[in-house]
Amino acid sequence: MLCKLIVYNRRRLALLGAALAAAAILAAASWTPAAVSAAAARELPIYCVERDQKLCSISFDAAWGADNTQKILDVLDEYGVKATFFVVSAWAEQYPDTAKAIVAHGHELMNHSTKHDHYSSLTAEQIVADVNKCNDVIESISGVRPTLIRCPYGEYDDHVIAAIRSIGMEPVQWDVDSLDWKGISAAEITRRVTGKVRCGSIVLFHNAGEHTPEALPDVLRWMKQEGYEIVPISQLLLSGDYTLDHEGRQHAAG
Repeated sequence: MLCKLIVYNRRRLALLGAALAAAAILAAASWTPAAVSAAAARELPIYCVERDQKLCSISFDAAWGADNTQKILDVLDEYGVKATFFVVSAWAEQYPDTAKAIVAHGHELMNHSTKHDHYSSLTAEQIVADVNKCNDVIESISGVRPTLIRCPYGEYDDHVIAAIRSIGMEPVQWDVDSLDWKGISAAEITRRVTGKVRCGSIVLFHNAGEHTPEALPDVLRWMKQEGYEIVPISQLLLSGDYTLDHEGRQHAAG
């Protein structure tokens, strides 16, 4: 497969994003932020980052349940790690003390939608409204408006990614899936993660994973021993103009 690179210029994204929003309101065909220069290229979220340094990020999706969250926070504290939590705002409203605890422990609170709907079935207008509603709730809890979003179910298409970027948000996926949501053993979670992590990786966990708190110490211990610095996703991503290859790996432009 040929590697197609799309250059994302921040200023151009904002201008074209505004045009996209207007087009969506008029029910016109949606164009991607890079459509002018690469109309045939598929829109992708960021899956991972091209990094020479041993930097990586771990993330937790929070959409249901909160029982294991404090255990996860305790493990992260023990290893001095800051993570990124993508939370559904309905979840944050159901468990406000837990959402506040995530922030109090120094972790990022980012967007995972309002009710975990399937974005591909929504219009651009509906997606933007949903994202902003979740942002409002998270900002009221953390005092910081999210800049990153993980689409519900990890599902997206061109119109979903374009709608998200039209309001200056960055969609983020992952390149290492722990599969903790499947109820697999802590040992299997650890093997999966440690066998796939590389420089610039983004690891996916779930706060409600049955064996996540049990697996996390071994994962973090291995990462530390291998020389990885674990940072929140906002610190892993490259700033300024960038390109995305066909795997969703973010590269510095130029």
